[in-house]
This record gives sequence, C-alpha cells and structure tokens, in this order.
Amino acid sequence: MEIETLDELDDHLASGASLRGLRLQDLDLTGYGEQLAARGDLTGLVVLGGTVPLGVAELLLARGAILFPGIADTPVDPWRGLYLATDLYDGLENGYAHTCDARTYAWFVDARLRTDAYCTLVRAIHDDSVTDELDEFVFGRSVVGIMGGHALQRDSAAYARAAGLGHRLAEEGHLVATGGGPGAMEAANLGALCRTHEALEEALGHLAAVPGFRSDVTAWARTGLAVRRAVVGDEPQPPSETLGPSARSLGIPTWFYGHEPPNVFCDVIAKYFSNAIREEGLLARSNAGIVVLDGAAGTVQEIFQAVTPLFYAAEGAPLPPLVLVGREHWTERMPVWPALTAIAAGRPMAQAIHLVDSIDGVLPLLAPPAR
Repeated sequence: MEIETLDELDDHLASGASLRGLRLQDLDLTGYGEQLAARGDLTGLVVLGGTVPLGVAELLLARGAILFPGIADTPVDPWRGLYLATDLYDGLENGYAHTCDARTYAWFVDARLRTDAYCTLVRAIHDDSVTDELDEFVFGRSVVGIMGGHALQRDSAAYARAAGLGHRLAEEGHLVATGGGPGAMEAANLGALCRTHEALEEALGHLAAVPGFRSDVTAWARTGLAVRRAVVGDEPQPPSETLGPSARSLGIPTWFYGHEPPNVFCDVIAKYFSNAIREEGLLARSNAGIVVLDGAAGTVQEIFQAVTPLFYAAEGAPLPPLVLVGREHWTERMPVWPALTAIAAGRPMAQAIHLVDSIDGVLPLLAPPAR
C-alpha cells in the first residue's frame, strides 16, 4: 500500500493498522519519530525518499524498516512522478540551457555517468515513479494517442489541422495523449488545451511568430508559455495529482530524444529517461485508439510497435483502432499501409486498422468515451 500524503499517513497511524507492507513515498517525516517508535517492530515498512531527519532515520533502520534516502547531485527528484510544463522550464528566464529539462538532458548524456551504477539506479527509480503516477492519472479515462512528426511548423496548415483534431477529441471527452514533443505532438496538445475555436485560432496566430524550435529553443518555449498563459490565465497550474478528470491532454516525452524539447501545452507531462518504457507506455494507455499523422522514421517505428499487440490479439479481444491519416503519405511517401494490410490479412487486426484521407474521417472510427 502506497502512502503519498501526510494526511494518508495520519489516517493510517490513527487506525492502528500494521505498518508492514507500507510504502511511504516522498514524505516529510519530521515530527513523526514518536509515533513510529510507538509501533515497535517496523519490519516491512519501506520509506522512499522524502525528508527523513537523522533521528527518525536511525529509528527506522534500528526497527527493521528499509530506507531509500533522498538522492543528491542530480537535476531531478526521482520520487516526484509527473511534471508540469513550468517544472521542466524552470530557469527559462536565463535561457533554455539553464532549465531543469536541459540540465537533466546534459546529465543523462554525460559519458562519465551513463554507466555509473548510482545514476542508473536514479534513472530507474525516476521512471518507475513516473509510471506509478501516470497509471493513477489515466485511470478510468478514455485516452486517444496521437502520433506524428516533430518537424511540423507552427505556421503550417498541417499544424492547424492537428490542433483542430486535438481540440475535437478533447471536446468529445477524450484525454489527448502525445509523445509530448514539438510539431504534430505540440499541435494536438495545444488544441486540447484550448476550450474554444476562437482561443485556438488566436493561439495559432501568436505561435506562428516562432514557427520551429531548431534555431532557438528559448524563443520557441517562451512563445509557447506566453500563449499558454493567454489561454489558461496567470493562475498557477494545479499540481498534477489534483487535475484528475479535468485534464484534457497528456505528453509522454523522453530525454533519450533530448534534441526535441517538450511542448508546454500538456496539462501533465510524463517524461522518461527510457525511451522503450515511454513508447510502450503511450501505446498501452491509448485505449480508445491511436491516430497517426504525417511522420518519418520515428513515427513509422511507433506504428509497427502499435501493430504488434494487434497482430497477436486473441480472437474476440477488443482492439483499439489504429488510424493512419493521409492516403498519399502512407501509401507513397512512406508506404507503410501496404505492409500493414499484408500483416493483417486473415487476422482480427484487419478490422482495427484504417487509412483515411483527412482528419474528418478520424472521430467516427474511435471508441467513444464513457459518459
């Protein structure tokens, strides 16, 4: 049983229930020494990070608890879980290189640390914490995954169409999930963030001033954050754990592709070190369907990763639809569709894959959200 707030811990202590099997995650245990001491044997209690004063730590260890201390000398807190855009872009006033996101990427690719056992442990703990909170965040939600290339420019018609798709999906009650990066991913998250067509049109106009991220990530991110503030106001964004069903979009990026900065329009960001865990996490959680917009090698890889569970699905198992948008792109420029139809021949997945000419054909193919 995981205890993630002090209120939960107080309730559990007051109930008199056993502490064996509890996981106290990222809590400030200052002032809890006497209450824990009164419980006697603490074997089976696991304390994960947080603030643990020396006296409390000595008590925990002496009574048989397992203590994972806070992690030092890393740019991220591995116990924290999900991020907000403002978390990753903290420090942007001094340029992108000074942000939490950029500093974490620099730490991740540091050749001296890539195989260091301590750093490997930190990354594993971090990604597990993200997954744990992500599972709670999407529980009970209808999730539509949107895939597409990172190179799509903000001032393009294709970007506007992707944003329109994100908006329509969110209005239908779906949680819009993307890879959390620039291009088509940013567009879909932007569309979901905007509550009206008018707000979306205005946002697109402002973003066109800095159409891409490659020449100046700082200007790209600052423009995005300014647009976000115009859309949602200057009120601080609530913590990810309080958003619940009010969230409309989710980004799942990775520091493995550190050259792609995360977009700022996601309500919540689940950023991973492991790209394999990140990709599987996005696909597995897209329970209402996956929509694939124009893309190149990375998008093609994701398509076939999504196809594998469809191919091996048992007869009668519910299969989320996989919808490719753009007949010319997926039959000529990136001829993926012929391969998909050949793989699906004679199998249940043949009913789950679709090729449509435009975004207008997407929504009728997706599983409707529960009302």
